[in-house]
Amino acid sequence: MESESLHELAARYREMLRQSVYLMRSLDAEGELSAGQVSTLNMLRSGPMRVSHIARNGGVRVPSATEQIIKLENAGLVTRGQDSQDARVVMVSLTPAGEQTLDQANERRNAVLAALFAALTEHERAAIAAALPALNSLSRVLDGTSQPS
Repeated sequence: MESESLHELAARYREMLRQSVYLMRSLDAEGELSAGQVSTLNMLRSGPMRVSHIARNGGVRVPSATEQIIKLENAGLVTRGQDSQDARVVMVSLTPAGEQTLDQANERRNAVLAALFAALTEHERAAIAAALPALNSLSRVLDGTSQPS
């Protein structure tokens, strides 16, 4: 692909992501958690995380992430503790209640998205499914867990 067509692809992809973020945020409007809170809980699904990593992944500053984490902690959804390797570092973990609440929020999101997918043609749904592996590869390159091929 030529550089100009790569730029056009990037622009179209960014616009699609922007619209998708708005859609995902709207799915949480009826729930008990904000989109940011669901996002934070999803980050913690894979295990304890530093506040600074949560902030970076969420695209916010550490004080904003800390405020979000305090709200989640007050609701009993996360716990904060010291890193066993470095006592200066605060680690955040998902509680069992947080995992249950997250499962409910994700199920609600999935149900709404499934209904939206039902409005598409079979061909459109197949195209989305076929694109998912490439989008996953791009995400791994962007987060540094994979090298570009």
